Amino acid sequence: MTLPIFRVLAVFALLWAGDTARAADRVAFGIDWLAEAEYGGYYQAVAQGIYARHGLEVTIRQGGPQVNQAQLLMGGRLDFSIAGNSFLALNFARENLPFVAVAAMFQKDPSVILAHPGMGNDSFVALKGQPIMIGADTRIGWWNFVKQKFGYTDDQIRPYAFSLAPFLADRRAVQQGYLGSEPFLIRQQGGFDPVVLLLSDAGFSGYASLIVTSQDLIGRNPGLVQRFVDATAEGWRSYLESDPSAGNALIKQANPEMTDALLDYGREALRSRGIVESGDVQTLGIGAMTDERWHDFFDSMVQAGLYPANLDYKRAYTLRFVHKAAPVLP
Repeated sequence: MTLPIFRVLAVFALLWAGDTARAADRVAFGIDWLAEAEYGGYYQAVAQGIYARHGLEVTIRQGGPQVNQAQLLMGGRLDFSIAGNSFLALNFARENLPFVAVAAMFQKDPSVILAHPGMGNDSFVALKGQPIMIGADTRIGWWNFVKQKFGYTDDQIRPYAFSLAPFLADRRAVQQGYLGSEPFLIRQQGGFDPVVLLLSDAGFSGYASLIVTSQDLIGRNPGLVQRFVDATAEGWRSYLESDPSAGNALIKQANPEMTDALLDYGREALRSRGIVESGDVQTLGIGAMTDERWHDFFDSMVQAGLYPANLDYKRAYTLRFVHKAAPVLP
């Protein structure tokens, strides 16, 4: 007996839907801190179904002070992770580890130095010789840049315990921070706006929030890597240029300490300071990286004595998966 055409079509539709569901690739993605606006694009891509439309079922795993996402990536427990800065990608190359950066979601590093107003610590030059609270990662990261450019010394370093209490208790205190969080919390808890010195304003050319994966995954499934990069770029565009409420809801679910006010502040900081959408993104699209900028950063760090001049820095990244997304319109 011949089936009516509508029943035939229905059967094909069900088969297609089943194939589509089975085709979704599961991806474990590690962020390098607790959920906040600095990860809004990733959560937006989950909440808005952007990853799903690219055939991906993405699980975001939070980081924190006791979580080493690089080790989890190397151990195969993550498919992708965030490298907070360009140093981490270069360190993979220096140690001959088969992991590379495939996109840079932040064109500017949101790292800042914070100081109290009215104390004369209102510029990078003025902070030469002043005690500054920084963490261990910073000491092997952007601290080398300010040492080279402004003559800072390791004698200035004071321990940073990821708490604002010491800073708020001492008007002479200076500490590290992130553009989208600590300035807001200082205003909220201390009742004043701190001096905020953005590292990129001083010429720090490193990328931030880089997506890192293994050479093995790139070799086995380059299409998955491409889809993840493309969907992430789309998620960031949605979070910054459209309604961010879906992504923010997931962030608050993952990190209940997040408030709407802090999320709004963090998102606006990303937007107003061009952390995601600036520089090469204007012509190459979100996630852009260039050989020229990697060379500039590497060369400055060689001068700082952090890397040997003969290191093949190009093993730290690949441009294979970027410059595919639409550029930012003026």
